[in-house]
Amino acid sequence: MTKPTGNAGLPPLSNPAHSVACPACSHNVAVPFFRSTQPLATLAFPDTVEEAESLARHRLDFVRCVGCGHVFNQRFSYGRVPYAKKPNLMFNRSRNWSSFIRQARDTILSRLPSTPTVVEIGYGDGSFLAAMADGRPEGRCIGFDPHEVPVHHAGITFRAELFDPMVHIEELQPDVVISRHVLEHLTSPLSFLQRMSFACSLTGQSPLLYLEVPCIDNLLTSGRTVDLYYEHSSQFTTRSFTTMLTRSGLAIETIEHGYGGEVIYALARVAPSPDSVAIAEEAARYVAVTRRAKRTIGRQLDALCAAGKTLAIWGGTGKSAAFINHYGLDRRRFPMVVDSDPDKVDTHVPGAGQQIRFRDALLETPHDIILIPPQWRAVDILQEIRSVGIRFEQILIEHDGRLIDFLAEPHPYRAPD
Repeated sequence: MTKPTGNAGLPPLSNPAHSVACPACSHNVAVPFFRSTQPLATLAFPDTVEEAESLARHRLDFVRCVGCGHVFNQRFSYGRVPYAKKPNLMFNRSRNWSSFIRQARDTILSRLPSTPTVVEIGYGDGSFLAAMADGRPEGRCIGFDPHEVPVHHAGITFRAELFDPMVHIEELQPDVVISRHVLEHLTSPLSFLQRMSFACSLTGQSPLLYLEVPCIDNLLTSGRTVDLYYEHSSQFTTRSFTTMLTRSGLAIETIEHGYGGEVIYALARVAPSPDSVAIAEEAARYVAVTRRAKRTIGRQLDALCAAGKTLAIWGGTGKSAAFINHYGLDRRRFPMVVDSDPDKVDTHVPGAGQQIRFRDALLETPHDIILIPPQWRAVDILQEIRSVGIRFEQILIEHDGRLIDFLAEPHPYRAPD
């Protein structure tokens, strides 16, 4: 059996593992890749030598995900890049690049109806969207980009804002969503695409997606560093790009390379996820139930106070403290909080402030009602109450959005005979 060769002769890395979520696949282990300190490379535009030399420098701390191979700057902050003031322009009019752009446009157009709704995220100078509009003059084209530089083209709506899938998918119902050289600027491209998938699932849509990013496969084989600058926080390999799309719930039609392997692009469709919609609907029902319960239980507590009933709360930390704070059982109206754990006695309820007393305080000062927030412990607590002879009129627990009588009303917590 051959023994592992370790790092195959490479110098040992000090503290090689970083615990940081990969923006392409969410794996949480990455290793060092490239470090530097540089000014903005594509959005600074200094007018003088002095301005150029005095530009703020930003930390490049690129690491590589050991799960999918993605490279990303773990020190990146989106707020440090002035996208809203200047467009991120790609100036390349070479024959090869122009040919690649025409091919991309024609490939997308070949999959669209005669009057499509085309959305481009990050339209830059608007030239690609204009080419799409020229190819489908009867369609509708909308571009999103946060920069404030005006771009005009007949028949195109340019919106100086960020694209929000949860808003704009339903609003525009696009036939195609185009994202060219945008995902590498985002803090979490995976999150963005997953939100896109979820928005489409909610609305029952399945638009075509065209996604294009720089590819660093050549960087890995050549050792070059010019690709690594602050604005591009994510650096995609073929593997990491493919993994991200798969984990976004996309049905991939094709993944190809262009421009000598410097670009990777995909055509995909959002595959609606009934499971994610069902989970969201379940969460929405829970939100409605808990909002209704807060109103109902609040009214019940008010009614008990108005009737002059004394109420003691059993338990003052953990789940009982959560109940006290959520339903507003303040220390003025509900001062009696007891617990049978000696270590909690004489401490105070977090947030509400009641002093937690030992359970035997209810022997000295009986209360009409004992409220037990942790329902699943109510049987044990009731046995303890009876074993020490604490008197009460009623035991209350929370169930089905209201306070119920533990001994008299149906519930799943198995009251004793």
